[in-house]
Amino acid sequence: MADTAEILFSTWQEDFCLRVQDQGIRARTRRVFSEAASYLPDVLDRQMNQKEVLFSVHDYLELTVSDERVRKGRKALRKHRKLMGQIEEHFNVSADAVLAIWGLETGFGANRGNFPVLSALATLAFAGERKAFFESELIAALKIVQARDITPEKMLGSWAGAMGHGQFIPSSYLKYAVDFDGDGKRDIWSDDPTDALASIANYLCEHGWRSGQPCGEEMELPKGFDLSLTGRDQMRPVAEWGAMGVRSPRGMHPADYGEASILLAAGAAGPAYLAYRNFDVFLAYNNSVSYALSVGCLAHRIDGNMKFTKPWPANQRVLSRDETRELQERLTQLGHDTQGADGIAGPNTYQALRTWQQSVGLPADGFPCGEMLDQLREDTPIRH
Repeated sequence: MADTAEILFSTWQEDFCLRVQDQGIRARTRRVFSEAASYLPDVLDRQMNQKEVLFSVHDYLELTVSDERVRKGRKALRKHRKLMGQIEEHFNVSADAVLAIWGLETGFGANRGNFPVLSALATLAFAGERKAFFESELIAALKIVQARDITPEKMLGSWAGAMGHGQFIPSSYLKYAVDFDGDGKRDIWSDDPTDALASIANYLCEHGWRSGQPCGEEMELPKGFDLSLTGRDQMRPVAEWGAMGVRSPRGMHPADYGEASILLAAGAAGPAYLAYRNFDVFLAYNNSVSYALSVGCLAHRIDGNMKFTKPWPANQRVLSRDETRELQERLTQLGHDTQGADGIAGPNTYQALRTWQQSVGLPADGFPCGEMLDQLREDTPIRH
């Protein structure tokens, strides 16, 4: 069976090399690819057997913003203080933000991946899910090799082709990687993280990072605050939030960094987080609220600040994708249309949940959790 797959892979590889002639991939690069890329069934196994790992915000932050990771981040800041100062000056992006992404992505360079990227991407383009996406990333990877930024044997990364200290996919590398040490190469793979850290900063800069502003900060909401006003889809000037009584845990007015939204990442039972525009920049790096929140919190801690004053609720039941789809279906049946049931909670789902919560007298935090699904199950028998 393996021999058959490898034969089919070789046939696909030949066809691929013919197809990319018109996309700027020169003959020499195609020969290098033919010699370097091989079929990696382990990559397909990893893609097919990805488990849906469910973490509550409490557990995710405990894992990603641990005291040990904060200590390592502060140690990295001391070790690379001169470099980080140069990066801050050049890109107008705070050092703690860059270091936080470095810490979450690869443990400050400790876990960069050891899969040969050309082989991994070729295998996924040949037989994996999302073939078109991985083929486009493979072409981008070949352009990197063609530019002689890295040799195929040194182009290592994750099984999905994310590379280097910041885990850039090849297309992001082409757009945002920089040669900061001036050696003529954009080397994000080296043990020396200079180019990689500068590339992370450039990515944040190009996505609209606002210098001198945090990602967000903890806030306390006044008694009786209308929770239906919360959520990433509801941006307001900070002055308006202040006028409504939103305050820092020390009772101070929030700093006026323009528009912001109030995020209840664990629902009404957890802390309130005033998310500024830089939160959206972290979302551009990885479109996950938990990820952006973790990066923001880790940056905050590396910069010498304390943990959240209000504890994150433990033992919250996180919804699986199937359960989220069920929640969407039940909300829609009740007349609170989620605009589809794909198992991924987005702005439409949050808004529909908020309106349903208001209709039944619950805190309208729009937070999809096990408790909300259980109550919806009581209120709505599913119709098929």
